[in-house]
Amino acid sequence: QGPSRGRSLRSVAFSLGAPFILRFVAAMPIPEPDVEVPEGDLKKGAKLFKAKCAQCHTCEKGGNAKQGPPLYGVMGRTSGTYDGFAYSESNKNAAIVWSDKHMFEYLVNPKKYMPGTKMVFAGVKKAGERADLCTYMLAQA
Repeated sequence: QGPSRGRSLRSVAFSLGAPFILRFVAAMPIPEPDVEVPEGDLKKGAKLFKAKCAQCHTCEKGGNAKQGPPLYGVMGRTSGTYDGFAYSESNKNAAIVWSDKHMFEYLVNPKKYMPGTKMVFAGVKKAGERADLCTYMLAQA
C-alpha cells in the first residue's frame, strides 16, 4: 500500500508538484524521429555551415568551442557531452545520440525540439538546406 493507492495518476502528479514533474520530464531522452532525411549536397552544406553556423560553432578536427560547442564528430555523440562546454540541463538531459534524423529535425527550430536549450538560432526551414547541413556534418568525422 503506497501513498497513491486509490488516487488517480493526475492527483499523485499534482501532489508531487511541478518541480518534480519538470525534472522527470526533462530527464526523458528525445527519441529518434521517424523521418527520412533527403540526400544532401556536401559543397552546399559546407557553404551553409559557414553562413549559418560558423559564427557560433567550429566543425574542423581540433576546433575550439565558441558560443556553441565544436561540431566535428557530432554525429554519433550524445547531446551535452562535449568535454569543456557548459551545456544547458535540457541539452544534457535530452540524451540524444546525434544522427542525421535528429539533426534534420532539430535544425527546423532548436528551441522547440529541445525546450530549454541555450542555442539562440531561429532554425533552417528549408528541408534541402537542412539535408545539406546534415551531409556536411556527417562528413566531418
